[in-house]
Amino acid sequence: MSLLAVEDLRVHFVARDLYNRTRVATALNGVSFTLDSGEILGLVGESGAGKSLTTLALLGLLRPPARIAGGSARFAGQELLGLDERALNRIRGTDLTMVVQSPRTSLDPLMRIGDQLTRMQRRRGPVGAAAARQRALEMLEEVGIPDAERRLLAWPHQLSGGMAQRVLMALALVNRPKLLIADEPTTGLDVTVQAQVLDTLRDLVRRRNMGAMMITHDLGVIAHYCDRVAVMFAGTIVEQGPVKQVFRNPAHPYTRALLASTPRRIASTGYRLTGGTPPNLFALPPGCVYQDRCAQRAERCGTLPPGMEVAPGHSAWCHFAERPAA
Repeated sequence: MSLLAVEDLRVHFVARDLYNRTRVATALNGVSFTLDSGEILGLVGESGAGKSLTTLALLGLLRPPARIAGGSARFAGQELLGLDERALNRIRGTDLTMVVQSPRTSLDPLMRIGDQLTRMQRRRGPVGAAAARQRALEMLEEVGIPDAERRLLAWPHQLSGGMAQRVLMALALVNRPKLLIADEPTTGLDVTVQAQVLDTLRDLVRRRNMGAMMITHDLGVIAHYCDRVAVMFAGTIVEQGPVKQVFRNPAHPYTRALLASTPRRIASTGYRLTGGTPPNLFALPPGCVYQDRCAQRAERCGTLPPGMEVAPGHSAWCHFAERPAA
């Protein structure tokens, strides 16, 4: 059984126009994927594709006008969608945790680092002060923070960006979760610190046999740190599979365009970037959501594309999905 199994997840935004008519934006349109323990799944796609929205739906953090319109999300055998707030609070911060992209606004500026780590441990149950402090110290050392004893007494404003991000990782991992979600966890950090933070995150996932989801725009992060990748466009997963397989033989036109738009590919192939805007979520085209930007567009694209397995564990949702050459 998969640690996390998401099937046909749909999220709508319900709004009213100037004439008080109801309008519905289809923000997530049938998202499905699985994640196993010890595995890192990367969600990649342009801004507005639905990556972060997917995780907010799983964590029960959607707020009006967003609402879940259908689907299933089973975590460790338990259905997440539809749980009440009390039941979700028993899971969030304990078995299911998240590292966000803005440590400066996520850490409590009025609490010392050690106190925040202690408070997080109390979410799981009663814990003695000495045991909580020892656990907090161990976690700071485990995420690579030097002089951890002194950092327990530090205030958030006294930390560098990389140090604050590591503290967020410690907070997310202190209760030994089963699943960690990392949403652009290295935004705003310099390249060297990014690599250090991601190396630490990957090593901890492997060592603890956790599951992890990595949300990013950076294809290099996906290539170096993820086992599998799901490519999203306009609230839909258009391709997913093992990272090496998808990067070596991209089957969907959107995936090929993403990979071709990296600076190295542009320099080596002379690829010309082609612009385009995301489709209107209030009026998605019938059939393939990528058709208006696709060079291969044909009449059949007006019908829903089939899911085609182009290789073992590697699928794409396109009428023209390309199989790797034999």
